[in-house]
Amino acid sequence: MKGLLGLVLLAAIWGGSFLFMKLAASELGPAVLIEFRVILGAVTLSVVALLLKRNLHFWRYKKHFLILGMFNSAIPFMLFAYAVQTLDASMVSILNSTAPFWGVVIGALWLKVPTHKSVWMGCGFGLAGVVTLVGFDSAVIKEGAWLPILAALCATLSYAGASHYTKRAPQMTSFNHAHGNLWGAAIFVLPFIFFMPIRETPNSTVISAVVGLGIICTGIAYILYFKLVEELGAASALSVTFLIPVFGILWGHLFLDEKIGINTILGSVLVLVGVSLVTGLHEKLFTLKRLKAS
Repeated sequence: MKGLLGLVLLAAIWGGSFLFMKLAASELGPAVLIEFRVILGAVTLSVVALLLKRNLHFWRYKKHFLILGMFNSAIPFMLFAYAVQTLDASMVSILNSTAPFWGVVIGALWLKVPTHKSVWMGCGFGLAGVVTLVGFDSAVIKEGAWLPILAALCATLSYAGASHYTKRAPQMTSFNHAHGNLWGAAIFVLPFIFFMPIRETPNSTVISAVVGLGIICTGIAYILYFKLVEELGAASALSVTFLIPVFGILWGHLFLDEKIGINTILGSVLVLVGVSLVTGLHEKLFTLKRLKAS
């Protein structure tokens, strides 16, 4: 029960990250917002590392942390921050769930990983979900939001690339991967703030959103995630992917008055069914059900 509550809490926090980005991205711009996000997250993890006496050895692995920070945080975070300036936070949270599909494509085409038919079927469901989500939304078509949609999908592609990279990266604890990745991202994003400066003086709402995004949705969320990995295992902890869109839609509706259309619900279901097939969660649940029955 504790593990389930932890997953729900983590999904609520990560679902809230799209709400916070929506509130702050237009005023601060993607680069400044994300620089604050990764620095606040990195500082939070540094405090925890100090308390736990965990050495990061950043300079020893600086190349690794810079690569990981670029693809796992800097690029996707900035692309999402760009996308939420036009798209609803709820839509971006659903598009965020397509990362496993890119993981399959990269694994099959680039790394020549054998892929089961059910996985490709899952990719088909995911594609259908994205088309349903954005193809029947008149607001998207009218506002010419296809570039932000593409940016959000490229963000998930970056996540998938980072996931494959970590399998061949230097071996270290998951906590150090997360900690070093945030400092690497902070270094990578820094030059961009000179080309994408703050657009408006931030008000109290924007400042609160930045603090929530950096400390809660990045630093504390990582700590909670790794605790769940220890308690439930990595595969079970990753099932949080299915819950994030639920909270992304909920927070967007409650706090930003975003409308929940039939295409949003149907698109979400198709994407999540696809993710279930791609990650093999449906087989794990079926096996678990059989074990309980016996």
